[in-house]
Amino acid sequence: MHQPALPHLHAADPALAALIEGEATRQHDKIRLIASENYVSPAVLEATGSVLTNKYSEGYVGRRYYEGQQFVDPVEELAVERAKALFGVEHANVQPYSGSPANLAAYLAFLEPGDTVMGMALPMGGHLTHGWSVSATGRWFTPVRYGVRADTGRVDLDEVRDLALKERPKLIFCGGTAIPRTIDYPAFAEIAREAGAVLAADIAHLAGLIAGGAHPSPAGHADVITTTTHKTLRGPRGAMIMSTAEHAAALDKAVFPGLQGGPHNHTTAAIAVALKEAAAPAFSAYAHQIVANAKALAQALLERGFDLVSGGTDNHLVLIDLTNKGVAGKPAARALDEAGIELNHNTVPFDPRKPFDPSGLRLGTAAITTRGLTEADMPRVAAWIDEVVRAHEDTGLLSRIAAEIREFMGARPMPGWAPAP
Repeated sequence: MHQPALPHLHAADPALAALIEGEATRQHDKIRLIASENYVSPAVLEATGSVLTNKYSEGYVGRRYYEGQQFVDPVEELAVERAKALFGVEHANVQPYSGSPANLAAYLAFLEPGDTVMGMALPMGGHLTHGWSVSATGRWFTPVRYGVRADTGRVDLDEVRDLALKERPKLIFCGGTAIPRTIDYPAFAEIAREAGAVLAADIAHLAGLIAGGAHPSPAGHADVITTTTHKTLRGPRGAMIMSTAEHAAALDKAVFPGLQGGPHNHTTAAIAVALKEAAAPAFSAYAHQIVANAKALAQALLERGFDLVSGGTDNHLVLIDLTNKGVAGKPAARALDEAGIELNHNTVPFDPRKPFDPSGLRLGTAAITTRGLTEADMPRVAAWIDEVVRAHEDTGLLSRIAAEIREFMGARPMPGWAPAP
């Protein structure tokens, strides 16, 4: 049953309610290792489903284009002040609808069409919106891309510096979607200063770890910080832009009216709740446990002969190259899903295979840490992964493991939902 319950939805639309119940059961029964997913608290769920979804609030606090903002303005102020305090920044904008528009706002604030932007190449672990060719950011601007070393799987900052000084980008992104190692924000900041560029740190994957003190912060180094509010931060599907006071006006104008209309007030409220939760001492313990679980899982996978990009992890994310296992990422991911382990196939650096059928798997430990798993559980998780990868076409084995995982996860409560008694 849901917390909060859904009696009106069940009565008004049983078909949709059944689909939601099915998804809740799936989330409860599986080991969820998708690095960008998590479980939010019942309080975040309640805020997301509140009557704030009824209100339109184009503009900013005290400067709206609609009346009736007596309670919406304080909600947004609360979220902004909590973000500033939690991340130690001078300015925060909590209105972006998601991470990609947040990144686009940085382009709109600082660049003109055709200007040069520098970011990590998508196949190396970067994000589409850091200047990749299929994204608007790679079509409207001139992209320069850096990667990782083939021998270490890590960024060579000397090469990044040489490239930045040669190409002179106006905007440099650090961060990405499949980077298992600590990002050196001071080094990127120094490179940006030398090149005369604005530095944007995309911390979408790392925000919860940074908030909990389990990863260094870009605050004080990056001019702009963009992030989603879910993933490791364990909030709703939204985003934020943070910055120094110097860039506040340009970024706010880029978000509204530059890219979007009225903010989603119910999401803003849920962000405020998540930020309050992230400021509590228990969240710091949670963030450090995420990293401890990822390191333990990486070690257990290495012991079973898996090849990990960069040899391990410093954060929540592990990137596996399956080349030595004789199976591609896509069939392995599908088999693992059938066996009760949810993750995603992923390109690895220098991957000879196509992006839609790559060599790798990406996994993360944020969601399973929310469910209460610890380092002691990681060898068992690795053993299940190993069994499936070695016999990914054995439907009997997949069914057996799925049953084992249902029983295993059944003893670990899921925030916001529980099986009917």
